[in-house]
Amino acid sequence: MKTISILIPCYNEEAVLLQCYERTAAVMESLPQFHFEFIFVNDGSSDRTLTILQAIQCKDSRVSVIDLSRNFGKEAAMLAGMDHMNTDALVIMDADLQDSPELIPQMISWWQQGYDDVYAKRSSRSGETMLKRWTSHVYYRVLQKISSLPVQPDAGDFRLLDRKCVEALKRLRESQRYTKGLFSWIGFKKKEIVFDRPARAAGKTKWNYWKLCNLALDGITSFTTAPLRGASVIGCLLAFIAAVYMMIIIGKTILYGNNVAGYPSLISVVLFIGGIQLFFMGILGEYLGRIFNESKERPVYLVKDYKQAREVKKDAVHQ
Repeated sequence: MKTISILIPCYNEEAVLLQCYERTAAVMESLPQFHFEFIFVNDGSSDRTLTILQAIQCKDSRVSVIDLSRNFGKEAAMLAGMDHMNTDALVIMDADLQDSPELIPQMISWWQQGYDDVYAKRSSRSGETMLKRWTSHVYYRVLQKISSLPVQPDAGDFRLLDRKCVEALKRLRESQRYTKGLFSWIGFKKKEIVFDRPARAAGKTKWNYWKLCNLALDGITSFTTAPLRGASVIGCLLAFIAAVYMMIIIGKTILYGNNVAGYPSLISVVLFIGGIQLFFMGILGEYLGRIFNESKERPVYLVKDYKQAREVKKDAVHQ
């Protein structure tokens, strides 16, 4: 019997957690030919999320609960779940039910046909503002252009991964993680399925525009050096333009005795060049900051408590 883990990172999801569990458990019951387990990761929630998870675990022997010592972020929470997974495949989904559990049988079907990474692509995004949809669309298109990796646009973390994909991801221990890019980096045979993403079943999103901007920066600086190359090209271009303009000014002064442009034009040029330099220094700072954080070699997450599912599987398949 094939074994499958359902990984659900949770951060302040008390309003929707029970509904998520019940809908996902119903899907599990419809697939008796597989052995399922839940892996809930409590990512430092400040509400009743942990209490609800403990109550769920008391009545369902298939539930494991990993309680992190603080909020490390979704990327770290997903890695924590992967580290504690010991099944043939792993399904990653959000607790807010924007990732429909009813798609899991379709994912399993493609997995059985030989695909290692079956990911869900969003054809629509209900409950999101037009600005958020537009910025997401532009970001993925830009990342596709500047990255050497085949990034899947409009695809989130909702996917089924074969065990060998999970083992590959577990080897990548970088602290500032951009898992959407790592899914592409590891390769393997991928299959796309399309679905209409519903609005949150309850509660409020934890992703404000500031967090989304930080995630976008992580994606760009993790998988491409295009900003650094762009800064070099623009710097060379500005230096060439400045040299040409200087020759023109010198020539006009020698030939016609024209005065050099005065204070307003000079200060405008200085401020423009200064702004460009500060912008490029910021780009360098982003990459240096990543090097600094990685050089400390701190663990990606810390576990405060781990309660494994009582229904322990025989690991004969992997011995």
